[in-house]
Amino acid sequence: MAAATWALVLLLGLALMAPAALGAPDNKENNGKGNGKQDNGNGDNKGDGKGKDKSPPPPPPHHFPPPPHHVSSPPPPIASYPPPPVISSPPPPMPASPPPPVVLSSPPPPPLPQSPPPPVVVSSPPPPLAPSPVPVPPPPTSNVVYCKNTTEYPTCTAPASCPKRCPQSCRMDCATCKTICDCNLPGAVCQDPRFIGGDGNTFYFHGRRDRDFCLLSDANLHINAHFIGSHVPGAARDPTWVQAIAVQFAGHRLYVGALKTAAWDDDADRLAVVFDGEPAQVRGVANAVWVAPSAPSLSVTRTKAANGVVVELAGVFSITASVVPITPEDSRVHNYGLRDGDCLAHLDLAFKFYSLTDDVHGVLGQTYRSSYVNRLDVSARMPVMGGERDFAASGLFATDCSVARFARGSNAADVLPVASDEQAGVKCSTGLDGVGVVCKK
Repeated sequence: MAAATWALVLLLGLALMAPAALGAPDNKENNGKGNGKQDNGNGDNKGDGKGKDKSPPPPPPHHFPPPPHHVSSPPPPIASYPPPPVISSPPPPMPASPPPPVVLSSPPPPPLPQSPPPPVVVSSPPPPLAPSPVPVPPPPTSNVVYCKNTTEYPTCTAPASCPKRCPQSCRMDCATCKTICDCNLPGAVCQDPRFIGGDGNTFYFHGRRDRDFCLLSDANLHINAHFIGSHVPGAARDPTWVQAIAVQFAGHRLYVGALKTAAWDDDADRLAVVFDGEPAQVRGVANAVWVAPSAPSLSVTRTKAANGVVVELAGVFSITASVVPITPEDSRVHNYGLRDGDCLAHLDLAFKFYSLTDDVHGVLGQTYRSSYVNRLDVSARMPVMGGERDFAASGLFATDCSVARFARGSNAADVLPVASDEQAGVKCSTGLDGVGVVCKK
């Protein structure tokens, strides 16, 4: 409605303004032409004297009065109507959805009867794994040795044969797992008898065959040795060897000796060990141990299945003893005068002492004194220690040598040392007989 009114007003205004716009140029043009013609009239007057025809002047232009100035009426006021109130129509009601049907849950099924749980089987713990046993070697020959302390040295279990320089008297050094000749260590008494003193010097003490000599005498320990030998006509002296030893300590007596043997067999045990008149029953296998019932600190351990033992008194001594023969080759080289029916089986010994006093004496014992001075010619091929009279004893268990230090003194009446060939047939009530057997009276 308002738009149509405005359009009508505009059309009326244009119609009123159109005639005025058209008449304004005509008046201007007429005014210009009249002025020109008047100028030409002035000029024509001059020309007329020359005889030209003069046309009558045009009639004066008719001037129309200008149309009255049309004052355009202001456009009618546009009535503004207030906007119609916005009436918010309420939202159409949503159809209420019916409530979900109530589903009646069926009662839970009755619980299934539970079967009782299976009994818990308490598995017994596996039995403790026994330590892997040290492999037991086959019965060895007498020149095969083993480490006897495989508990402390578990890797040293392989057997080893004694070297040629000491085929019958070596032992296994468990720390290095190598064989060591017993006769090359301090405290050794081997061969014809060759001694290595506590000071490390080597010397020989020949003694006399079928005689006893004091090897060591201290306040609480006494050791004698019985010498055997052969007679070689024309020789400067008879060769000798240690056949047995007698050890006395704390009222006990220990005998270790080689039995007289006609023909040598490496696997035949020719070693006798007697403690307080009773033979030590040591099984004939390597590392077998026997402990003295009346002196638990004393033990006898086999270094090999036959002919080798270690006798130990805890904290006092350790004695390694091996029975070895004189072979025909030895007799030929050294002129030992070997006789048929006797291979001169004897002992190779290695002593260790742990509690000697500084007053100790004897052929070997004196070399352990701090004041001992070796007066032998150590540069000689065979340094020989003399003084047989000082070391001679009246019997194997006698403590009456001149240098005796043993507190008990001589008391040989209750034992009969049997060491000579003439007494080899003596038999004791224990059933033990042969050379070196000691019987009670």
